[in-house]
Amino acid sequence: MQLTGAVVLVTGGSSGIGKGIAQTLVGAGAKVAITGRDQARLENAARAVGALAIQADVSKEADASRVVRETLAAFGHLDVLVNNAGFGVFAPLVDMELAGFERVFATNVTGAMLMAREAARHFAVRKSGAIVNIGSTASHRGAPNGTAYYASKFALRGMTECWRAELRKFNVRVILVNPSEVITNFSVAAGRAQKADPTKLQPADIAHAVKTALEMDDRGFITELTVFATNPQD
Repeated sequence: MQLTGAVVLVTGGSSGIGKGIAQTLVGAGAKVAITGRDQARLENAARAVGALAIQADVSKEADASRVVRETLAAFGHLDVLVNNAGFGVFAPLVDMELAGFERVFATNVTGAMLMAREAARHFAVRKSGAIVNIGSTASHRGAPNGTAYYASKFALRGMTECWRAELRKFNVRVILVNPSEVITNFSVAAGRAQKADPTKLQPADIAHAVKTALEMDDRGFITELTVFATNPQD
C-alpha cells in the first residue's frame, strides 16, 4: 500500500500506541482520523500529530457508525482501520467484578467488532482496504490476574482470523500486531505500576511495525506480527 494520500482511521488515538501510530502515518503522508472518549485530550493529540479528531466511544454502536461516516465525509474514502482502542482490568478470578469484566470486553472486543464491521462494509464495496488490530502478546498465553484483559485479546485474535477468512475475497488485508510491554499510560490507567525503562518498547516501535506491514505491496500481507523488546531489564 502506498501511504501517501491514504486515509487511515485510528481508534484510541489520544495517547500511547494509538497516538504514536497516527503520528507515524501522518509523517508517511497519510490522512489520519483519530478517535477517543475524552474530547480535550483527543483534540490536543489531533493538533499535535496533524490528524482529524472524532470524539467517540467505540463500544457504542451509534458512535462506531458515526465515526466511519464522519471519516468518509471528511476524506471521501477510507483505506485503513487501525483497531487500537482498549484498556485493561486486572484482578484475581475470585475478586473479578462482572462490571469490570464487561467494560473490558465492551471496548476491546465489541468495540473492535463494531468498527471493523463498519469499515468492512466500505472496503467490500471498494474491493480494497486493510484492518490492523492491535492485539497483545497476552493473546498467546494466560497469566495470573489476566482473566478480563488476556481473554479479550484472545477473542480479538480469534475475530481477526475470522475476518481474514471472510474478507480476502474482497482484497482486504487483516493484520494482527501483538506488542509486548510498551511504556504508555495503559498500566497506570489499569492500576498497575510501570517504571520508565529505556530497554522496553515505546509507541514508536509499534507504529513502525504497523507502517511496515501496511507498506508491503498489496499482492501480499503479513497476517500476524509480534513485537518484543530485545532485552528488557525488569
